[in-house]
Amino acid sequence: HGGGVQIRKEDAAYKVLRQWISEGAKLDPPDAPRVSRLEIYPSGKRVLRAPNDSQQVSVVAHFTDGTTQDVTDLASYSVSDTSVCTVDAHGLVRKAKRGESAVLVRFLEHVESLTLTFVDDIANFAWSDPGVNNYVDEKVYAKLKLLQYPPSPTCSDSEFLRRVYLDVLGVLPTLEETEQFLADSNPAKRSQLIDRLLDRPEYARFWAVKWGDLLRMTSKKIGPDGLFKYHRWVEDALRKNMPYDQFVRELLTAKGSTLVNPAANFYKASVDMNDCVETISQVFLGSRLQCAKCHNHPFERWTQDNYYGMGAFFERVQRTATARPSETLVWTRTQGEVTQPRTGKVMQPWVPVAGTLANVDQNDRRRSFADWLVQPDNPYFAKMEVNRIWAQLFSRGIVDPIDDFRDSNPPSNPELLDALAQDFVKSGYDRKHVLRTILNSRTYQASFEPLPGNVDDELYFSHQIPRLLSAEQLMDAVGVTLGVVDTFGTLPSDRKATQLPAPDLVKVDFLRVFGQPERETVCACERSKDTNLGMAIEFFNGSFLHTKLKSPQNRFRQALAAGKPIDQVVRELYLAAVCRPPTSEELQAALKHASDKDPAAALEDICWALVNTDEFIFQH
Repeated sequence: HGGGVQIRKEDAAYKVLRQWISEGAKLDPPDAPRVSRLEIYPSGKRVLRAPNDSQQVSVVAHFTDGTTQDVTDLASYSVSDTSVCTVDAHGLVRKAKRGESAVLVRFLEHVESLTLTFVDDIANFAWSDPGVNNYVDEKVYAKLKLLQYPPSPTCSDSEFLRRVYLDVLGVLPTLEETEQFLADSNPAKRSQLIDRLLDRPEYARFWAVKWGDLLRMTSKKIGPDGLFKYHRWVEDALRKNMPYDQFVRELLTAKGSTLVNPAANFYKASVDMNDCVETISQVFLGSRLQCAKCHNHPFERWTQDNYYGMGAFFERVQRTATARPSETLVWTRTQGEVTQPRTGKVMQPWVPVAGTLANVDQNDRRRSFADWLVQPDNPYFAKMEVNRIWAQLFSRGIVDPIDDFRDSNPPSNPELLDALAQDFVKSGYDRKHVLRTILNSRTYQASFEPLPGNVDDELYFSHQIPRLLSAEQLMDAVGVTLGVVDTFGTLPSDRKATQLPAPDLVKVDFLRVFGQPERETVCACERSKDTNLGMAIEFFNGSFLHTKLKSPQNRFRQALAAGKPIDQVVRELYLAAVCRPPTSEELQAALKHASDKDPAAALEDICWALVNTDEFIFQH
């Protein structure tokens, strides 16, 4: 799509085209053999150890008449990570640095890929054998050992406490919870805490917000009455730990009144067949099909026929507004077909891997799609969800972006992704089971501080990588630290920012500045994860923090009024904000500052400085 010189006289493609033109540019006869598949060498995976730093790829096209042809010079090539290796027009791959990359090979509409791993011998590297807690560590450590990255040691209790509260509940622990955990000497206290957190009501409320992003829950799309019912339905499913396959089946086959059956609001947010195809493929299959609506995907296996074949499952879904506010009736017709706009062909219901389905429920084709989707051997369904869960606990997914599964964007650790997906299916699609497994792993509990040997690792989870708190988490964290909670319009007074049903119920400038999404799309990229100047200005001198620091009800002003000494107040501020007491240097600096001015004004400065640190603003 970029223009520029695409073909040169010395290219094999130039010679083919020139010969075809010289022969009269005749069309192929209807019975001409066509390419049925590609065979590439090497195939699958290949590990290249230093000093081996290159690999020639060869490509053979198999035709429908049984003949073969070497098309190495006619195929096109790309790599998933150009920082690891590059590939030229003739299929020669050259190493740039240690790591792993997929090589994508395309000829006509056929695509194949292989994975190349380049390994260096790192001086003085010796595997430390840190021990494993479960299969997550086994799979992660196997990759680290191959690439010779040492794993960072386990994080401190205070780091773990803050991390797991934010990841599971979205909020910081209370001062009492922090002090109790840090004082506990039980070696099993981390796993016990994980179990308690997964059973708390805040878990379902927080993760319902994540699903609200995916399902585009807004009062504008759903209507206020339907929105609250839809949100409560998702929250209740998470609280009861409804099996994921049942959750998705109920969404995709929902019908009736959106007020009586809240899951039917899925089809109120997805307004037509195209919207259904693109939403379902991205949220539940991890595939972005927007390109295939108008033409075969230029770099992937998806074709325009695939797009409209999947659309055949949802073309018959109808939406009828009623006289009741926010209510829509969702129902299906027994007739109605999808026509491929380019060819005019009527498309039969089609799914990946299985192809065209022969026996489809004609009363409601969606049921047949759901039956296929939740099958244990579906290569996308379980992987997509465990990858999404993983990404919520780390700075990135095993496949990243998390909703972009494709040959040219391979998982950083395929064995780990497979193991998680298989365990998820075996558990009966139990999301809490997957969460509990990951949270108990040494990989999750690794320090965020890199070692000299893994400082450049951003893909293989040798250490935690700090990530910005979400807008809602940050707002609640400030409230917990200062003891001044926010309220949101007519919502219950105990409703936290991390529990809001929709972003358009209450307009909060702070949340917008820090990346709260509008929920216009299902793409995970809509929620901003990057820092910007507006965020810095908001925290440095914005009204949100200023008002809380001046409030007579905040933590440090109430503590002073109760006669607590300055050193104790400073200690409580640190425990509330970063789940640890201040270091001796931090405490001495705070006391020195407090000795020069009014105690309340000094503590205001200290608290301002504390919440402006990376340690507070980032999850680590």
